[in-house]
Formats: sequence, C-alpha cells, structure tokens
Amino acid sequence: MALRRVWGLTRGVETWEFLSWLRCRAFASSAAARERCEALVYHKHGEPLRVIQLETLEPPQLGDSDIRVQMLAAPINPSDMNMVQGTYPILPDLPAVGGNEGVGQVLAVGSKVTNLKPGDWVIPSDTGLGTWRIEAVGNMNGFVKVPQSIPLLCAATLGVNPCTAYRMLYDFETLKPGDSVIQNAANSGVGQAAIQIAKAMGLKTINIIRDRPDLQQLVDSLKSMGADYVITEEALRKLEMKELFKQKVPRPRLALNGVGGKSATEIMRHLKKGGTIVTYGGMAKQPVTVPVSALIFKDIKIRGFWVTQWKRHHGHDLLQEMICELCDLIQAGKLRAPVCTKVKFQDYQTALKAATTPFISSKQILIM
Repeated sequence: MALRRVWGLTRGVETWEFLSWLRCRAFASSAAARERCEALVYHKHGEPLRVIQLETLEPPQLGDSDIRVQMLAAPINPSDMNMVQGTYPILPDLPAVGGNEGVGQVLAVGSKVTNLKPGDWVIPSDTGLGTWRIEAVGNMNGFVKVPQSIPLLCAATLGVNPCTAYRMLYDFETLKPGDSVIQNAANSGVGQAAIQIAKAMGLKTINIIRDRPDLQQLVDSLKSMGADYVITEEALRKLEMKELFKQKVPRPRLALNGVGGKSATEIMRHLKKGGTIVTYGGMAKQPVTVPVSALIFKDIKIRGFWVTQWKRHHGHDLLQEMICELCDLIQAGKLRAPVCTKVKFQDYQTALKAATTPFISSKQILIM
C-alpha cells in the first residue's frame, strides 16, 4: 500500500472532552484553509522509538468516492508495533504512517459518497490506513460509521480488540449461559473485552494474568469489569484449580490464548473433553505445545483467529452489523473501553515508550 499523504492543523489540547468540542466545530469551518498535516512516519523497519518521526505531509486530492477524516484518537496496539518492526504478516509500502485503529470525524465527502456525511464519526474497516496522523483520506468503503453517543475512547478502541473477543466467543463453540471460558492475557485489550462480552452472554470467565507488584489492583480492576475468577499463572498450576472446577464453575469449553508457550499448554489442560483453544496472539514469542493426550483422549480442537482476515472474508455489511451490536453493549453500559492513558499526539514518544514497558496494563491512546 502506498503512503497516502494527508494534511491538516495540529492543535494541542488538555482533555479529550475539549478536543471533541473543538473538532465538532472545526470540521464545518474551512477545510480549504488547511495547509499541512502532521503524521508519525517510519521510512524503515525497526524499533518504533528509533524509526518513527513526526513529519508534515502534503494534502491529498479527494476522489469522488473518498472521504476526508480528521482523526480524533488512535491507540497504540501490539500489532501496530509489530508492523513498524517489520514482523507483522501485512506490511505497508515504505514510507508509511503508523497505526491501524482509531476514530475520526468526517470533514468532507466526494460527490459519489451517499452513506456518510460531514460530522459523522467513523473507524477504519481494515488495516493500512495509518491512523497516527491528523487527517486522512480514503475510500468510503474503508470506514464504518459509529454513533457519537458512545465515549471517544470506546470508539477509538472498538475496531480490533472487542471485535476479536466477540468473534472468538461466538464463532468457535456454541456457548450458553452458565458455561465457562478460560483465557490468558486477561488484562490485555482483548482480555478485558472478552470479560465484558462474556458477562453480557451470561458466561463465567476464568482469567489468567502474570504475577506483578500491583497484582491486587489489577485483580480488582478486572473484577469490576465482570471477571468471575482472576488467577495468576503460578496458581494455575496448583491443585486448587481442581477444586475450582469441582465446586464453583464447570470446566470451560473454550480457551482464548494470547500468550503461547507454557501458558497456552496450561489453559488447554483445563478444557473439558471436546473443547477448543483459540490462539489470537503470541506475546511470549514461544510456540503452542499440544500434549498428545489432549488430542487423543480429550479430542481438543486447536484453532487460530486473526480479525483482519475475518474482516476481509466477511465483508463490510457483516462488519457493520458486529460494530452495531458492540455499540449497543457500550450504550447499555455493558462494554467499556480498556484501561487507557491519553497522550497528546505531539508527545508520541512518551506513549511509544509506555507501550513497550512490561506490566503496564494501560493502553496508550494518542489524542490528536
């Protein structure tokens, strides 16, 4: 994908509430008056703090089927970092703008655009837009409309982690209220979304996290989202787990693996016969090892999931339907944004550093 050059004005703000007020008025004023747009660009692959730099890009032309979007907020996800490092399965042509997720407000639409209008909030429907920028231009089918009645941070983090959690909970096992799900990386963006969506489905969740200095604070945070059980990796290997399944919760039919290595093997061990483990990430950078007994005697199914591939295979309409259902959960108070830290766009280096620091559960959100 060639780099789309975009333009706009950078405005510093202290809070996203004021930013939203400013953007709602700015889009109607003078698009023609904008002269530049700042973006976080990398010209080669490498460690993000070393290769990403703030650059001013030239304005693009607005095609008949295009929309011009002023970005409001964009998270820094592990997959974004992998893309900059050059280790992700999909890589844009260089130079490229970082970021694949975020929310923006439509500034202008081409003559053939009928499904969107200036003022609408939109999120990218696929990777590759490059959301770490002030403004972007893209085809109208490359965006999904979201209601402005949902919180900004929910909208900014809607397109990747909640979609991943939603599909894994619905697509691999037919679960009913009272069933249980076990997952590692429970404090990740996907993990937090899975806790809340599972709660709305009437499911019980067994959530595995790494031990850390602020363990109780994290446990309390996850339970406030609806987590039923929060267990450390070390406790997962103890005999107490057998008592948990005997007395409190049925053995899970579904395991969600975002870590790999020994952690994946351990949560697989607790699945009931015929259950499924779905791998969506590999934070440990170690292979998933499957015991022979899990295959022969327990008939465990080993699956993988990549939300980018799902979006490309299922099309815009099904994606819009899923986004609407997730927005309904948000509006009903059943799904909130992951724990986030808002960082002004110009302070991107602070956000990048925090995004690569161990045991920081807060997702870094760039506020434009």
